[in-house]
Amino acid sequence: MLPALAAFRHPRATREIVLDGRLVAYEVKRRKRRTIGFSVGAEGLAVSAPKWVPLYEIDQAVQGKSGWILKKLHETHERHRQLESARIDWQEGATFPFLGESVRVVLDSCQLHTALEAGSASAEAARILRIKLPPDATPGQIQLAVQAWLLQQARQLFSARLDFFAAQLGVEWRKLSLSSAATRWGSASTSGAIRLNWRLVHFSPAVVDYVVVHELSHLRFMDHSPHFWATVHGVMPNHAALRRQLKDEVIPRW
Repeated sequence: MLPALAAFRHPRATREIVLDGRLVAYEVKRRKRRTIGFSVGAEGLAVSAPKWVPLYEIDQAVQGKSGWILKKLHETHERHRQLESARIDWQEGATFPFLGESVRVVLDSCQLHTALEAGSASAEAARILRIKLPPDATPGQIQLAVQAWLLQQARQLFSARLDFFAAQLGVEWRKLSLSSAATRWGSASTSGAIRLNWRLVHFSPAVVDYVVVHELSHLRFMDHSPHFWATVHGVMPNHAALRRQLKDEVIPRW
C-alpha cells in the first residue's frame, strides 16, 4: 500500500485529476503521435497526446493507468528524498561512503598530505580521512580536497582491477579515463579504451568489480547479447544482484 501524500504536482501542470484519493496535477504535451504516452520524472507526471485527442479522453487514459502512475510517482518522490538526505554538508566531521564504508572528514593543517586512517575498534565507527586543511577551511575547499583524494583512489583501484580481470577474460585494455557522468557508470571502445565513473568508489568493492567486468566483457562483445552476458556470468555469477545494487543504492550528490 502506498503512503498517503497530499498531492503530486508538476510545475507546468495544465490538468488535475484525483487518483485513489490523491491529487495529481500533470502536464499535457501535444505531439505528433498516434497514441497517448505517459512519463514520470523528477518533476512529476507528463502526458504526451496527439493533437486531435480531446482532454476528457486524456483524463480517462490517466485514470486507466492510475495504478502504474501512482507507483512511479511514489518511487520518484522517495528517490528524490533519498538523494536529498545523501547530500553532504562539507565541514569538519562530514561523512561519506568509500568502498561501501563510512569515512569521516578531519581537518589537520599539520598533515603532510591527505591520508585515510582506521577508525576505532567499533565495527560501526567511521574511518578517518585526515585532510591538510586549516579548521576554518570553506565547504568548497573541503569538497575539492575530498574529491581530489577520491579521484586518485579511483584511478589506482580501477587500474588494478582492470589488470586483474583482463587476465581472466583474455582481453587487453589500453587506456583508462575517469568520468563524472550523471547516469552512466562505464563504457568501452574497440580500441581498448575504458571509461569508468570515478563515483563508483562510493560503492562496495564487489560493485566496482562488476562494472569493471562488464566493460572488459565489451572488449569481446560490443553489445548486450547472450554471449556478452555469458561472458560476464563466467567471471561474476552474482552479477545480477550487483547490478541491482548499483541501480538502487543512493550515493552522495556532487
